[in-house]
Amino acid sequence: MTDKYDKNKALKIRAMFKNISGRYDLLNTIMTFGRDKSWRRYVIKEASLGPNSLILDVGTGTGKILHEALLSNNGIKAFGVDFTLEMMLAGKEQKENISWCCADALVLPFPDSVFDAVTSGYLIRNVMDIHRSFAEQMRTTKPGGKIVCLDTSPPPKNLLRPFILLYLKLVIPLLGFLFAGNKNAYRYLTSSTEAFKTPEELALIMKDVGLENIRFHRFMFGTISILCGTRPSSHTDLNCFLKTLRYE
Repeated sequence: MTDKYDKNKALKIRAMFKNISGRYDLLNTIMTFGRDKSWRRYVIKEASLGPNSLILDVGTGTGKILHEALLSNNGIKAFGVDFTLEMMLAGKEQKENISWCCADALVLPFPDSVFDAVTSGYLIRNVMDIHRSFAEQMRTTKPGGKIVCLDTSPPPKNLLRPFILLYLKLVIPLLGFLFAGNKNAYRYLTSSTEAFKTPEELALIMKDVGLENIRFHRFMFGTISILCGTRPSSHTDLNCFLKTLRYE
């Protein structure tokens, strides 16, 4: 069971995203110099969706990833889950043909083996239990289906690192203040990036959960990573693994 501290942290994260929901998409575009759209397209490419595929986006926010999925193939069925209602309401005003659901990424309200692909964008950095989150995503994915994760990565240790850290610590909070009136939220987002796991570490967790054929690609000077894994065609150990993570 998650402890009281973790629950309080989750509530704080929810409140933070509630406060910035109206400007979240705009800030993402500004902070990434407009590259965020190309990353979402890459996520959908990795998801390998067919004409009648079902896709679930966990931590969907305003549904941007699902919007790209629908643009790539309007025959798919798109489902979005987020635990911040205000983020989804902001997206629902602009995006049609998405089924929205307010739920926790650690306890997805879907049966086993439903979706052809499960995606997430900037989710894993904020969950209380990374293993549990990936396990839930795999549980709801059909055997042979894809799990694709887009998230930030700690700046690589190279010559660009000091400049990237300067951008993260000073420029992004300033942009958050100017465009969203919330410097502290974007301080959290940058600090969580610095403290987050490398794509190599995330790949090991995905392997631990039971995913196969895991690969990742870095973008934007190594500060963005997209990881992709496949649920095995037969996975007899998944239920046993989930039992070890089950809440009391």
